[in-house]
Amino acid sequence: MIIKKFQGKTENEATENAKKELGNGIVIMNVKNVKKKGLFSIFFPSMVEVTVALEEEKANDRPNQVPTMAPPLKETTGPLVPDVIWERATPATNTPAVQKESSAVTATAKMEENKAIEERLDSLQELLEQKLNRKEEEKKSEEDKESKAEENEETATFMKLLYNTMIDNEVKEDYAKQIVEEIEKNAKPNMPMDYALSNVYQKLILKFGQPKLIQAPEQKPKMVFFIGPTGVGKTTTIAKIASKFCVEERKKVALLTADTYRIAAAEQLRTYANILEVPFRVVYSPEEVVQVLTEFKNYDYILVDTAGHSIQNREQKDDIGRLIHSIDSYGEKEVFLVVSATTKYRDLVKIAEAYQAMTEYKLIFTKLDETDAYGNLLNLRLHTGAALSYVTCGQNVPDDIEPFNPQTIVKQLLTGTQDE
Repeated sequence: MIIKKFQGKTENEATENAKKELGNGIVIMNVKNVKKKGLFSIFFPSMVEVTVALEEEKANDRPNQVPTMAPPLKETTGPLVPDVIWERATPATNTPAVQKESSAVTATAKMEENKAIEERLDSLQELLEQKLNRKEEEKKSEEDKESKAEENEETATFMKLLYNTMIDNEVKEDYAKQIVEEIEKNAKPNMPMDYALSNVYQKLILKFGQPKLIQAPEQKPKMVFFIGPTGVGKTTTIAKIASKFCVEERKKVALLTADTYRIAAAEQLRTYANILEVPFRVVYSPEEVVQVLTEFKNYDYILVDTAGHSIQNREQKDDIGRLIHSIDSYGEKEVFLVVSATTKYRDLVKIAEAYQAMTEYKLIFTKLDETDAYGNLLNLRLHTGAALSYVTCGQNVPDDIEPFNPQTIVKQLLTGTQDE
């Protein structure tokens, strides 16, 4: 039995195609609608497919060659030999069985050709889909690059603004660059600017550290030395601190001055001592300083004003060094370097290094009310490693002094504004 499938726009057309190839003896077994497969299937209409069956007819067995008899024998003088001429049989091409076989081969070839076309179309579809996917990936990659470039541009703009703000506040260029580089190194992708600013704020707070104020004495009396150049406000600063101890903390305080070069300075401190009703002494040598420890052994603090001197005057530097170290074996002490926030950074470095050669100290910055650029506080803190303690912002005693507040200074450095 022969079973084949034929297609047409309608069922009748498909059936007629089957009859043309297989004859009228076909039997229709199935009818269904089919559609082309592949990327371009939308351009082909639906077809009707019929499945038909046909009983095979038995083909007559034919030899490859058939004899053709010759004309009647002629009389000859020799033996009688049949004159038979063998001719090659010509294949019968017009018989129904041969036609059916030829049609079947043709249909099979067409089916294979259609199958090959569909495979090529499917392959083309797959290639096109891959190309489209690659284009989508390339587009997404470009968008990611553009987005990253925009983020990098925003970050660069923020860092430049941060750097310029610090420079405007007279932060040393090397320190400003270092801070910006640290922020860029630790910056996270897609980090919001307010979050980045918060990180900068916290980093600067850590660089400043917390203030180190005058500590309560473990052994009375504690002697506190105030050193620094002339004109920075040492005497007024001592008076403010003495007032805080006496009035607010009810501590016993004595005032000393070793500044015998400026009579006005000694008289100014004497005046403050009279107002506060605390003892006052003028000392001229390290030995007298030791004697004072015995005289005021029941006091909590002895605040000592020293003479300002030129950093080029070695003799004065040595005198102050001997004065500070005179009590090393006798009592407890702290040393504070008093400098002005209005002094140029280059000069501050020379002053800090000159005093650092003779003793360790903590920093007090004065005259913050006379400048709006606080970069030198950070500069000197990073250059010396010395802790900041107090800041002053006016001449009023005892009001215009307070512990160093890193939050206030950092806000000024980052925004250029001060807390009201």
